[in-house]
Amino acid sequence: MIGNKRRVVAVLAGLAVLAGFGGLVLQHEAQAKPEKDLFVIKTWTRKDCSVTPWTVADRLGFLAEEGIRLEYTGETQPALQIPSILRGNNDVGTFHPNTIAVAKAGGAQVTGVLQGGLEPTDPKIPEKLRHMFWYVNPQKHREIKRFSDLKKIPGKIKISTITKNVCADFETNLLADKYGIPRSKFEWVTMPDVQAIQALKQGLVDISEVHPPFYKGMHDAGAHKVADTFETGLGASAGLTYYIFRDDFIRKHPQQVAAFTRAMTKAQRWANANPLKAQKLTEEAIGVPVTGNHWYSEVTRIDEKLSAPWIRDLETNRVIPKGKVTTANLVTHDIEKINLQVLAERSKK
Repeated sequence: MIGNKRRVVAVLAGLAVLAGFGGLVLQHEAQAKPEKDLFVIKTWTRKDCSVTPWTVADRLGFLAEEGIRLEYTGETQPALQIPSILRGNNDVGTFHPNTIAVAKAGGAQVTGVLQGGLEPTDPKIPEKLRHMFWYVNPQKHREIKRFSDLKKIPGKIKISTITKNVCADFETNLLADKYGIPRSKFEWVTMPDVQAIQALKQGLVDISEVHPPFYKGMHDAGAHKVADTFETGLGASAGLTYYIFRDDFIRKHPQQVAAFTRAMTKAQRWANANPLKAQKLTEEAIGVPVTGNHWYSEVTRIDEKLSAPWIRDLETNRVIPKGKVTTANLVTHDIEKINLQVLAERSKK
């Protein structure tokens, strides 16, 4: 009898803890459909800064509430992620506009359906939520106090990046242009953000840019911040990402894609409103301590003009032919139109 009572107390205590986590886990699981009735959408397993809205939407039941279940297919290297979507091994992923534009210019039939990350523009939003910070090792480069000082480094400047045609090279090059540093001076070294901290500390690179979960790690390693994405002058565009699906998947399953975007928008809104709880979920998903998250779009509407500077830079530097990819054909508004109707109908109930 005593053992049973203890088990009951333990269960109640566990439920209290879940309820204390915003009351959302219990609330949304109760409203979710049975798992066998959920529509499966495949995506890779994430161990980086992009994981926050995915884990929030999944763990808090927002996806199940909309009739969607994610099937995680394991980790996929950045260069293979869009090919995995095209092959059907995965259905959806998030990318910066330049990554998508290069793929589309090469014939990839993928399209953006929802905005993900954005650079925060409200001055009330903490600086630590800006999309990227750039750091140097002051023990190696005592003379570098700000980004413009990089011109003092003779020869090549070794800099870390997760992969090519992402935020790292686009925004680093914009800052280089701004301060009169030739783009050709940069020698890009591919590695995840978490490895960039150690690489900078050991002097293997001259400068590293990392995302919010790793800012404290850089600080703890003694790195010196020399710039952040606010300095690019891009505004909200600096952090812009899109969720993309294969075009044929969008055509075959528009209602399910719309349901997915509603769930992810809800997760992004929740992450913005609950940064510490979102940080905890991110930490659990990545498996290492993190100290921050990105800032996210809170609407299902896509603002096309935000991708313009990303496409223009690719065209100017002849990475893609001019006019091959536009702000209009990079995304579709069909999904947001479905959501406008669904959300309007729900508001009447």
